[in-house]
Amino acid sequence: MATKKKPQPRLLFSDEQGQIYDHPDLLLMVRRGSEFGLPRPDEIMPLPAESEFFMLPGRHAVGYNQETGEVEVMEELGVAAFACPGNTVTGIAAYESDADAQPLPLLSYAAIGYADGKFWVCAKKVDTDKRQVFNNIAPDRVEAGAHQLMQEMPDNRLVHHLAGCALTNGCPAAKNLALGRFECPLPTARTCNARCVGCISEQPEDSGFPAPQCRISFTPTAKEIVDIMRRHESRERRPIFSFGQGCEGEPLTEVELLVEAIKAYRHEGGTGTININTNGSRPPAMPALKIAGANSIRVSMNSARKETYEAYYRPKGYGWDDVRETICKAHEVGLHVSLNLLYFPGITDTEQELEALIKLGEECHYDFVQLRNLNMDPELYLKLMKPFDFGPCMGFMNFRKRLKKALSWLEYGYFNPYLG
Repeated sequence: MATKKKPQPRLLFSDEQGQIYDHPDLLLMVRRGSEFGLPRPDEIMPLPAESEFFMLPGRHAVGYNQETGEVEVMEELGVAAFACPGNTVTGIAAYESDADAQPLPLLSYAAIGYADGKFWVCAKKVDTDKRQVFNNIAPDRVEAGAHQLMQEMPDNRLVHHLAGCALTNGCPAAKNLALGRFECPLPTARTCNARCVGCISEQPEDSGFPAPQCRISFTPTAKEIVDIMRRHESRERRPIFSFGQGCEGEPLTEVELLVEAIKAYRHEGGTGTININTNGSRPPAMPALKIAGANSIRVSMNSARKETYEAYYRPKGYGWDDVRETICKAHEVGLHVSLNLLYFPGITDTEQELEALIKLGEECHYDFVQLRNLNMDPELYLKLMKPFDFGPCMGFMNFRKRLKKALSWLEYGYFNPYLG
Protein backbone atom coordinates (compact mmCIF):
# COMPACT_ATOMS: atom_id res chain seq x y z
CA MET A 1 0.00 0.00 0.00
CA ALA A 2 1.46 3.38 -1.01
CA THR A 3 2.33 5.82 1.76
CA LYS A 4 0.24 8.98 1.65
CA LYS A 5 2.30 11.97 0.57
CA LYS A 6 2.70 14.63 3.23
CA PRO A 7 1.26 18.05 2.36
CA GLN A 8 3.04 21.38 2.09
CA PRO A 9 1.64 23.28 5.08
CA ARG A 10 0.49 26.86 4.69
CA LEU A 11 1.87 29.68 6.79
CA LEU A 12 0.26 30.59 10.10
CA PHE A 13 0.24 34.20 11.30
CA SER A 14 -1.28 36.16 14.16
CA ASP A 15 -2.82 39.56 14.74
CA GLU A 16 -1.90 41.72 17.74
CA GLN A 17 -4.76 40.22 19.79
CA GLY A 18 -3.36 36.71 19.42
CA GLN A 19 -5.93 35.47 16.90
CA ILE A 20 -4.20 32.94 14.63
CA TYR A 21 -4.96 32.47 10.92
CA ASP A 22 -3.65 30.30 8.09
CA HIS A 23 -2.55 32.14 4.95
CA PRO A 24 -4.44 31.21 1.75
CA ASP A 25 -1.36 31.41 -0.50
CA LEU A 26 1.95 31.54 1.38
CA LEU A 27 3.69 28.32 2.38
CA LEU A 28 5.29 27.61 5.73
CA MET A 29 9.00 28.37 5.95
CA VAL A 30 11.48 27.18 8.58
CA ARG A 31 14.77 28.40 9.98
CA ARG A 32 17.78 26.09 10.15
CA GLY A 33 20.58 28.05 11.74
CA SER A 34 20.72 31.36 9.88
CA GLU A 35 19.08 29.97 6.71
CA PHE A 36 15.39 30.00 5.77
CA GLY A 37 13.82 27.31 3.59
CA LEU A 38 10.81 25.06 3.07
CA PRO A 39 10.37 22.13 5.47
CA ARG A 40 11.46 18.73 4.17
CA PRO A 41 8.68 16.10 4.06
CA ASP A 42 10.53 13.96 6.63
CA GLU A 43 10.77 16.91 9.03
CA ILE A 44 7.06 17.47 9.71
CA MET A 45 4.34 15.65 11.63
CA PRO A 46 0.77 16.38 12.78
CA LEU A 47 0.87 18.52 15.93
CA PRO A 48 0.91 16.04 18.85
CA ALA A 49 -1.51 16.31 21.74
CA GLU A 50 -0.45 18.49 24.70
CA SER A 51 1.61 20.75 22.42
CA GLU A 52 0.97 24.48 22.31
CA PHE A 53 1.29 27.23 19.76
CA PHE A 54 1.48 30.96 20.25
CA MET A 55 2.18 34.30 18.60
CA LEU A 56 5.65 35.86 18.57
CA PRO A 57 5.51 39.52 19.67
CA GLY A 58 7.77 41.88 17.72
CA ARG A 59 8.38 39.22 15.06
CA HIS A 60 6.77 39.21 11.61
CA ALA A 61 5.65 36.05 9.82
CA VAL A 62 7.73 34.94 6.83
CA GLY A 63 6.26 32.74 4.08
CA TYR A 64 7.03 31.48 0.58
CA ASN A 65 5.03 32.56 -2.47
CA GLN A 66 4.96 29.66 -4.95
CA GLU A 67 3.73 31.79 -7.83
CA THR A 68 6.50 34.38 -7.64
CA GLY A 69 9.18 32.19 -6.09
CA GLU A 70 9.82 34.93 -3.53
CA VAL A 71 9.96 35.08 0.25
CA GLU A 72 7.42 37.50 1.73
CA VAL A 73 7.51 39.23 5.12
CA MET A 74 4.09 40.06 6.52
CA GLU A 75 3.04 42.93 8.76
CA GLU A 76 1.26 40.38 10.95
CA LEU A 77 3.10 38.46 13.66
CA GLY A 78 4.76 35.08 13.40
CA VAL A 79 3.52 31.93 15.13
CA ALA A 80 5.54 29.09 16.70
CA ALA A 81 4.81 25.82 18.47
CA PHE A 82 6.10 24.21 21.64
CA ALA A 83 6.19 20.50 20.82
CA CYS A 84 5.28 18.34 23.83
CA PRO A 85 8.03 16.26 25.49
CA GLY A 86 9.11 13.23 23.48
CA ASN A 87 9.36 15.24 20.25
CA THR A 88 12.46 16.97 18.89
CA VAL A 89 12.13 20.19 16.90
CA THR A 90 13.51 19.82 13.35
CA GLY A 91 12.93 23.38 12.12
CA ILE A 92 12.61 26.72 13.93
CA ALA A 93 9.82 29.20 13.14
CA ALA A 94 10.85 31.66 10.40
CA TYR A 95 10.25 35.33 11.17
CA GLU A 96 11.77 38.79 10.87
CA SER A 97 12.24 40.67 14.15
CA ASP A 98 11.71 44.33 14.95
CA ALA A 99 14.84 46.11 16.16
CA ASP A 100 13.28 46.60 19.61
CA ALA A 101 11.81 43.09 19.98
CA GLN A 102 12.17 41.79 23.53
CA PRO A 103 13.83 38.39 24.14
CA LEU A 104 11.52 35.40 23.97
CA PRO A 105 10.92 33.19 27.04
CA LEU A 106 12.97 30.02 27.58
CA LEU A 107 11.00 27.71 25.27
CA SER A 108 11.63 26.00 21.94
CA TYR A 109 10.08 27.58 18.86
CA ALA A 110 9.10 25.02 16.24
CA ALA A 111 7.77 26.08 12.86
CA ILE A 112 4.07 25.24 12.51
CA GLY A 113 1.68 25.38 9.54
CA TYR A 114 -1.76 24.20 8.45
CA ALA A 115 -2.92 21.76 5.74
CA ASP A 116 -5.59 19.12 5.16
CA GLY A 117 -7.60 20.24 8.17
CA LYS A 118 -4.82 19.87 10.72
CA PHE A 119 -1.77 21.61 12.11
CA TRP A 120 1.66 20.37 11.07
CA VAL A 121 4.76 21.01 13.17
CA CYS A 122 8.45 20.70 12.31
CA ALA A 123 9.29 18.00 14.83
CA LYS A 124 9.83 14.24 15.05
CA LYS A 125 8.81 11.82 17.77
CA VAL A 126 11.92 10.33 19.39
CA ASP A 127 10.40 8.60 22.44
CA THR A 128 7.08 6.76 22.84
CA ASP A 129 7.28 6.81 26.65
CA LYS A 130 4.10 8.36 28.15
CA ARG A 131 6.05 9.80 31.09
CA GLN A 132 4.96 13.37 30.54
CA VAL A 133 1.52 12.79 29.03
CA PHE A 134 -1.22 14.02 31.37
CA ASN A 135 -4.17 14.62 29.03
CA ASN A 136 -6.18 11.73 30.50
CA ILE A 137 -5.36 12.56 34.12
CA ALA A 138 -7.70 14.84 36.04
CA PRO A 139 -5.86 17.75 37.73
CA ASP A 140 -7.49 16.93 41.05
CA ARG A 141 -5.63 13.59 41.06
CA VAL A 142 -2.31 15.44 41.02
CA GLU A 143 -3.54 17.84 43.69
CA ALA A 144 -4.76 15.01 45.91
CA GLY A 145 -1.48 13.12 45.46
CA ALA A 146 0.62 16.16 46.36
CA HIS A 147 -1.40 16.82 49.52
CA GLN A 148 -1.21 13.15 50.47
CA LEU A 149 2.58 13.29 50.23
CA MET A 150 2.70 16.30 52.56
CA GLN A 151 0.35 14.61 55.02
CA GLU A 152 2.43 11.44 55.11
CA MET A 153 5.73 13.30 55.55
CA PRO A 154 4.84 16.61 57.24
CA ASP A 155 8.41 17.34 58.37
CA ASN A 156 10.10 16.48 55.07
CA ARG A 157 11.15 19.76 53.46
CA LEU A 158 11.91 18.13 50.11
CA VAL A 159 8.38 16.71 49.91
CA HIS A 160 6.92 20.17 50.50
CA HIS A 161 9.21 21.67 47.85
CA LEU A 162 8.23 19.05 45.26
CA ALA A 163 4.53 19.25 46.13
CA GLY A 164 4.77 22.98 45.52
CA CYS A 165 6.43 22.32 42.15
CA ALA A 166 3.53 20.05 41.19
CA LEU A 167 0.78 22.37 42.42
CA THR A 168 2.20 25.77 41.47
CA ASN A 169 4.63 25.30 38.57
CA GLY A 170 3.03 22.24 36.97
CA CYS A 171 6.44 20.52 36.86
CA PRO A 172 5.92 17.16 35.04
CA ALA A 173 8.45 15.33 37.21
CA ALA A 174 6.86 16.58 40.43
CA LYS A 175 3.38 15.72 39.11
CA ASN A 176 4.56 12.16 38.45
CA LEU A 177 5.86 11.92 42.01
CA ALA A 178 2.44 13.04 43.27
CA LEU A 179 0.83 10.37 41.08
CA GLY A 180 3.32 7.70 42.21
CA ARG A 181 4.47 6.82 38.70
CA PHE A 182 7.53 6.79 36.44
CA GLU A 183 10.47 9.00 37.47
CA CYS A 184 10.99 10.51 40.92
CA PRO A 185 12.77 13.90 41.03
CA LEU A 186 15.31 14.47 43.81
CA PRO A 187 16.65 18.06 43.72
CA THR A 188 19.48 18.65 46.18
CA ALA A 189 21.88 21.37 44.99
CA ARG A 190 21.39 25.05 45.77
CA THR A 191 24.50 26.07 43.84
CA CYS A 192 25.88 25.51 40.36
CA ASN A 193 29.33 25.68 38.79
CA ALA A 194 27.98 26.73 35.39
CA ARG A 195 26.19 29.88 34.26
CA CYS A 196 24.19 28.43 31.38
CA VAL A 197 22.77 31.13 29.14
CA GLY A 198 19.45 29.27 29.08
CA CYS A 199 19.34 28.26 32.77
CA ILE A 200 15.72 27.73 33.82
CA SER A 201 16.25 28.21 37.59
CA GLU A 202 18.52 31.26 37.82
CA GLN A 203 18.92 34.26 35.51
CA PRO A 204 20.59 37.64 36.08
CA GLU A 205 18.20 40.58 36.26
CA ASP A 206 19.45 42.01 32.96
CA SER A 207 18.95 38.77 30.96
CA GLY A 208 15.60 39.96 29.59
CA PHE A 209 13.92 36.60 30.25
CA PRO A 210 13.10 35.48 33.81
CA ALA A 211 13.83 31.93 34.96
CA PRO A 212 10.56 29.92 34.81
CA GLN A 213 11.41 27.87 37.92
CA CYS A 214 12.56 28.72 41.44
CA ARG A 215 15.79 27.09 42.57
CA ILE A 216 15.67 25.00 45.74
CA SER A 217 16.57 27.16 48.76
CA PHE A 218 17.80 24.48 51.17
CA THR A 219 19.94 21.33 51.17
CA PRO A 220 17.86 18.26 52.08
CA THR A 221 19.17 15.61 54.43
CA ALA A 222 19.91 12.07 53.31
CA LYS A 223 16.92 10.88 55.33
CA GLU A 224 14.57 13.30 53.58
CA ILE A 225 15.80 11.98 50.24
CA VAL A 226 15.63 8.29 51.16
CA ASP A 227 12.14 8.57 52.65
CA ILE A 228 10.87 9.90 49.31
CA MET A 229 12.70 7.15 47.41
CA ARG A 230 11.13 4.46 49.58
CA ARG A 231 7.68 5.93 49.20
CA HIS A 232 7.98 6.15 45.41
CA GLU A 233 9.32 2.59 45.15
CA SER A 234 6.25 1.35 47.03
CA ARG A 235 3.98 2.69 44.27
CA GLU A 236 5.99 2.26 41.03
CA ARG A 237 7.22 -1.20 40.05
CA ARG A 238 9.88 0.21 37.68
CA PRO A 239 11.08 3.25 39.61
CA ILE A 240 13.58 5.75 38.28
CA PHE A 241 15.19 8.23 40.67
CA SER A 242 16.90 11.30 39.28
CA PHE A 243 19.13 13.80 41.00
CA GLY A 244 19.66 16.97 38.98
CA GLN A 245 16.38 18.76 38.26
CA GLY A 246 15.40 22.03 36.65
CA CYS A 247 14.84 23.58 40.07
CA GLU A 248 18.44 23.09 41.26
CA GLY A 249 22.07 23.65 40.36
CA GLU A 250 24.73 20.99 39.74
CA PRO A 251 24.09 17.86 41.85
CA LEU A 252 27.78 16.91 41.83
CA THR A 253 28.42 19.92 44.10
CA GLU A 254 26.61 17.76 46.70
CA VAL A 255 28.23 14.46 45.79
CA GLU A 256 28.83 13.40 49.42
CA LEU A 257 25.13 13.82 50.17
CA LEU A 258 24.18 11.88 47.03
CA VAL A 259 26.50 9.01 47.94
CA GLU A 260 25.11 8.89 51.50
CA ALA A 261 21.49 8.80 50.35
CA ILE A 262 22.04 6.28 47.55
CA LYS A 263 24.04 3.98 49.82
CA ALA A 264 21.33 4.09 52.51
CA TYR A 265 18.57 3.35 50.02
CA ARG A 266 20.44 0.42 48.46
CA HIS A 267 21.48 -0.93 51.88
CA GLU A 268 17.80 -1.37 52.74
CA GLY A 269 17.17 -3.27 49.49
CA GLY A 270 16.02 -0.32 47.42
CA THR A 271 15.45 -1.20 43.75
CA GLY A 272 15.19 0.75 40.52
CA THR A 273 17.37 3.01 38.40
CA ILE A 274 19.26 5.79 40.17
CA ASN A 275 20.40 8.46 37.75
CA ILE A 276 22.32 11.72 38.10
CA ASN A 277 21.53 14.52 35.64
CA THR A 278 24.73 16.54 35.60
CA ASN A 279 26.88 18.96 33.66
CA GLY A 280 29.71 16.43 34.03
CA SER A 281 31.94 18.76 36.00
CA ARG A 282 33.55 16.33 38.47
CA PRO A 283 35.14 13.16 37.04
CA PRO A 284 36.47 11.89 40.43
CA ALA A 285 32.89 11.50 41.69
CA MET A 286 32.06 8.66 39.28
CA PRO A 287 33.59 5.69 41.18
CA ALA A 288 31.99 6.71 44.48
CA LEU A 289 28.55 7.06 42.88
CA LYS A 290 28.89 3.64 41.25
CA ILE A 291 29.98 1.97 44.49
CA ALA A 292 27.10 3.60 46.37
CA GLY A 293 24.61 2.09 43.93
CA ALA A 294 23.94 4.62 41.18
CA ASN A 295 23.20 3.12 37.76
CA SER A 296 23.57 5.99 35.33
CA ILE A 297 24.47 9.57 34.59
CA ARG A 298 23.06 11.96 32.02
CA VAL A 299 25.50 14.64 30.91
CA SER A 300 23.96 17.81 29.56
CA MET A 301 25.58 19.51 26.56
CA ASN A 302 24.77 21.65 23.57
CA SER A 303 27.93 20.59 21.77
CA ALA A 304 30.87 18.18 21.98
CA ARG A 305 33.28 20.95 20.96
CA LYS A 306 35.10 22.87 23.67
CA GLU A 307 34.51 26.39 22.32
CA THR A 308 30.81 26.01 21.56
CA TYR A 309 30.15 24.09 24.80
CA GLU A 310 31.85 26.67 26.97
CA ALA A 311 30.18 29.61 25.17
CA TYR A 312 26.76 28.32 26.29
CA TYR A 313 27.53 26.69 29.66
CA ARG A 314 30.06 29.32 30.82
CA PRO A 315 31.61 26.91 33.36
CA LYS A 316 33.16 28.09 36.64
CA GLY A 317 36.01 25.97 37.98
CA TYR A 318 35.75 23.27 35.32
CA GLY A 319 35.87 23.06 31.54
CA TRP A 320 35.06 20.88 28.57
CA ASP A 321 38.00 18.58 29.30
CA ASP A 322 36.40 17.71 32.66
CA VAL A 323 33.10 16.90 30.94
CA ARG A 324 34.88 14.59 28.53
CA GLU A 325 36.78 12.91 31.39
CA THR A 326 33.55 12.45 33.37
CA ILE A 327 32.00 10.56 30.45
CA CYS A 328 35.11 8.40 30.06
CA LYS A 329 35.31 7.68 33.80
CA ALA A 330 31.58 6.90 34.10
CA HIS A 331 31.82 4.33 31.31
CA GLU A 332 35.00 2.91 32.81
CA VAL A 333 33.35 2.22 36.19
CA GLY A 334 30.23 0.72 34.60
CA LEU A 335 27.65 3.49 34.69
CA HIS A 336 25.16 3.83 31.84
CA VAL A 337 25.97 7.13 30.12
CA SER A 338 23.37 9.30 28.39
CA LEU A 339 23.91 12.62 26.69
CA ASN A 340 21.27 15.26 27.26
CA LEU A 341 21.90 16.79 23.83
CA LEU A 342 20.29 20.22 23.51
CA TYR A 343 19.36 20.09 19.85
CA PHE A 344 19.08 23.22 17.69
CA PRO A 345 18.32 22.80 13.95
CA GLY A 346 21.03 24.18 11.70
CA ILE A 347 23.63 24.13 14.50
CA THR A 348 23.60 20.65 16.06
CA ASP A 349 23.01 18.88 12.74
CA THR A 350 26.13 20.26 11.03
CA GLU A 351 29.29 18.52 9.91
CA GLN A 352 31.65 19.82 12.60
CA GLU A 353 29.19 19.11 15.42
CA LEU A 354 28.57 15.58 14.15
CA GLU A 355 32.29 14.88 13.86
CA ALA A 356 32.84 15.99 17.45
CA LEU A 357 30.03 13.78 18.77
CA ILE A 358 31.38 10.78 16.87
CA LYS A 359 34.87 11.38 18.19
CA LEU A 360 33.55 11.67 21.77
CA GLY A 361 31.66 8.39 21.39
CA GLU A 362 34.66 6.56 19.92
CA GLU A 363 37.08 7.79 22.58
CA CYS A 364 34.89 7.81 25.71
CA HIS A 365 31.77 5.76 24.85
CA TYR A 366 28.28 6.94 25.68
CA ASP A 367 25.26 4.65 25.43
CA PHE A 368 22.24 6.85 24.82
CA VAL A 369 21.36 10.24 23.35
CA GLN A 370 18.36 12.13 24.65
CA LEU A 371 17.41 14.43 21.79
CA ARG A 372 16.10 17.34 23.84
CA ASN A 373 15.27 20.79 22.51
CA LEU A 374 17.41 23.81 23.28
CA ASN A 375 14.91 26.15 24.94
CA MET A 376 16.00 29.69 24.17
CA ASP A 377 15.25 32.67 21.94
CA PRO A 378 16.58 31.38 18.58
CA GLU A 379 18.20 34.68 17.59
CA LEU A 380 20.00 34.97 20.93
CA TYR A 381 21.41 31.46 20.54
CA LEU A 382 22.49 32.12 16.96
CA LYS A 383 24.22 35.31 18.10
CA LEU A 384 26.03 33.30 20.78
CA MET A 385 27.17 30.74 18.18
CA LYS A 386 28.09 33.29 15.49
CA PRO A 387 31.86 33.28 16.15
CA PHE A 388 32.15 29.55 15.42
CA ASP A 389 32.25 27.48 12.22
CA PHE A 390 29.74 24.65 11.81
CA GLY A 391 29.74 23.53 8.20
CA PRO A 392 26.70 22.49 6.12
CA CYS A 393 23.41 21.49 7.75
CA MET A 394 22.34 17.89 7.04
CA GLY A 395 18.88 17.90 8.68
CA PHE A 396 17.66 16.05 11.73
CA MET A 397 16.97 12.67 10.13
CA ASN A 398 20.34 12.48 8.38
CA PHE A 399 22.08 13.63 11.57
CA ARG A 400 20.47 10.85 13.57
CA LYS A 401 21.22 8.20 10.93
CA ARG A 402 24.85 9.18 10.51
CA LEU A 403 25.57 9.30 14.25
CA LYS A 404 24.02 5.85 14.68
CA LYS A 405 25.98 4.48 11.72
CA ALA A 406 29.24 5.68 13.27
CA LEU A 407 28.34 4.50 16.81
CA SER A 408 26.35 1.33 16.12
CA TRP A 409 25.53 0.57 19.77
CA LEU A 410 23.86 3.93 20.30
CA GLU A 411 20.20 4.28 21.32
CA TYR A 412 17.98 7.36 21.10
CA GLY A 413 15.18 8.71 23.24
CA TYR A 414 14.00 11.72 25.19
CA PHE A 415 13.71 10.49 28.79
CA ASN A 416 16.05 8.72 31.23
CA PRO A 417 15.65 4.99 30.48
CA TYR A 418 14.74 2.39 33.08
CA LEU A 419 17.70 0.02 33.24
CA GLY A 420 16.11 -2.99 34.92
